[in-house]
Amino acid sequence: MKEKAKRMGVDVLTDLASGLFLTAAIYSFAVPAGFPMTGVSGIAMILYQIFGTPIGTMNVALNIPIALFCYKTLGKRFYLNSLKTILITSAVMDLLGPMFPVYEGEMFLAALGAGVLCGIGYGIVFLRGSSTGGVDFVMMTIRAYHPHLSLGNLSFVIDTTVIAVGSWLLGSMNALICGVVMNYLNAAVLDKVIYGMRNGKLTMIITSVPEKTADMIHEQIGRGTTILRGVGGYTGEKKDVVLCASSHKEMYDIKRKVHSLDENAFVIIVDSNDVIGEGFRLPGDTNIL
Repeated sequence: MKEKAKRMGVDVLTDLASGLFLTAAIYSFAVPAGFPMTGVSGIAMILYQIFGTPIGTMNVALNIPIALFCYKTLGKRFYLNSLKTILITSAVMDLLGPMFPVYEGEMFLAALGAGVLCGIGYGIVFLRGSSTGGVDFVMMTIRAYHPHLSLGNLSFVIDTTVIAVGSWLLGSMNALICGVVMNYLNAAVLDKVIYGMRNGKLTMIITSVPEKTADMIHEQIGRGTTILRGVGGYTGEKKDVVLCASSHKEMYDIKRKVHSLDENAFVIIVDSNDVIGEGFRLPGDTNIL
């Protein structure tokens, strides 16, 4: 019970933080600069500029049909978490948005600021197993059927369409260019927040002293290893490969200490977008914070 209350408290604080980031992106940068935003917030902002309707309220109204359509695919838990996030972030926008300072500088710089803030705002709620609804629901539904697609790439494709429509309504080529720049930054930061906090490094070490290498990594780095038996494709010579998953920081220590142990070791380091298991993320755990 205590753990559940703690998790709920962190979820609410995360939603409030997300709302602040998104509100700053929209009210401090996007609205004053006059370029379109992304997703349902972008549509709500277009309606705000044309009719003066509150962005947060329209965000909730537009989310309802999308949420109903995507409910079956997303699942009850994600759906309810997202509804909570939608209500909190939308309330923050409508209540605090008019109080935020307005950036009156160049449109391009405003696009940079809005893109980074949006990426952070969307990313931190995704890490808590939630979303801000709208296009997020659509992205998660698509990803449920195509898990190899990154959320950043999906965000870029879908949101660029919204930006193009918004730019056409605003009748500004500068708005289109800045909107695309903002969307690119949003997608890049979103992927960095999600995968940059989850991923690690996978190190493959071909060495003549595999047991010593494995012992060194275990004793000095604190990571487990797996020794694979291989054969050289050209020479036919038997090879031993030490496989180790680690964090970014640990990877540098591993590389340095492996070569001090065996200067002829062949080391291959690749990015690992998601590492699941002991010492990393537990299976089924969608929360990082």
